[in-house]
Formats: sequence, structure tokens, C-alpha cells
Amino acid sequence: METTSPGVAQAPAAEDGQQVPSARRNVDGYLRAPFPWYGLDEAFTGPRWLMQVGTTADGAVEHGSIGHGDEPRVRNEFVAGGDQEAKEKFAVVVTVAAHPSRRSADGTGLLEATSVSSAAWLAGVGLLSVTWPGQMDHSLRDDWLEQQTETAWVLADDLDGAHWSTLSLPVDGVPTAFHYRESEFGWVLAGSTSAGVHVGAYGRGMSAYGLGFAVVKDIAAYA
Repeated sequence: METTSPGVAQAPAAEDGQQVPSARRNVDGYLRAPFPWYGLDEAFTGPRWLMQVGTTADGAVEHGSIGHGDEPRVRNEFVAGGDQEAKEKFAVVVTVAAHPSRRSADGTGLLEATSVSSAAWLAGVGLLSVTWPGQMDHSLRDDWLEQQTETAWVLADDLDGAHWSTLSLPVDGVPTAFHYRESEFGWVLAGSTSAGVHVGAYGRGMSAYGLGFAVVKDIAAYA
């Protein structure tokens, strides 16, 4: 799956040092998507916020993420593992358009098919993007992130492997099987829906076992 922007992103800092809610910046990209967006169902009553969409080289929206709970921040080695991180609770839902292999809009090549593995990889990379292993030197994190990103792809390509278990969660009220794994950094899951999309999710401090997913009825309400 080739995209020109990442599936997750940090919101920019405002003048007072606080992060600007990304929903105010990015709803236009979500509105361009020809597929439905998924988030946690109405049982979740906490904050919800948009992150960023991913597009193909010709600008078509392929995937995007919606956050729930505390907006995660990458922390440096001086605060990683501290009380502030321990209190951070979030879950991010990644929606990926389900597509077979197909020609690009300009007819010059083929776009890779999307699958549950695509959702699992985006969720795995998303979790890594907001993770900073405790006591890791700043100069080493890029190498660590590159290595762990490759590992996330290998794991996503082997959803039937020993690293994954099966978890049944409701999607639009219907019990649905998800591939699920945990690590020291948080949890990742991925599955498919009957609405023509794959759903991935990742989180930390919020248990995945009680979650449910549902179509977002009005994505513009996040703006």
C-alpha cells in the first residue's frame, strides 16, 4: 500500500506550548474519502480527535486515524516512564479502504492491494510513533524506530503467527474477529468490516477488551 503521508501525526504546538487539536486542521481530508470512517462506539464518552489521512500519489484518500482519550505525545528520555506517561490513556482507530490491486489514476503503474495486514501495520507503526523507550538516548531513537517499523511490518504480514491472538469485539453491534497482540509499548489489533474497510487500532493505558467500533455518523462534527 503506497501512500504519500503517514497514517498518524502529532498536532502542532500552539503559542502557549499546548498542542492544537488536530480536528480543526484536517477534517477536509476525511470529507474527501469515498468510504466510511470508524471510531469507538457510543459506549466511549471521552474526548475524540482527528489525526491525519494518508493518500496515494494521485491524492486519493486511502486511510486515516481517529483518536480517543488523551492525545498521545512523544516524550524524551527525561520524562519517559514518569507519572505523566503512566496516566496517559488513549486508543486510536485506523480506517483503511479495502481495495484489490489496481492501476494508478494516471495508468502508469499498479497500486498495492490493501488488507487486514495493511491495517495491522499502520496501527503498529502508529503505536511506535508515540513511543519513546525509557532511558533511550535521543541519537538512538531514529535507529530504534526504523528497526521496530520493519518488525511491525513482519508481524503484520504474519497475522496467523504466534505473536497474534484472536479477540472478538463488536463492529456496528456485530461480534467480529480481530487479530490482537500486546507489547511493552501498548496493544495493536486489526480486522475487517462489512462496510468495505479494514479497521486497525492501537492504544496504551486503555484496555482493548471492552472496546467496540462503529461508523462515524458525522465526521464534520470533529471540526
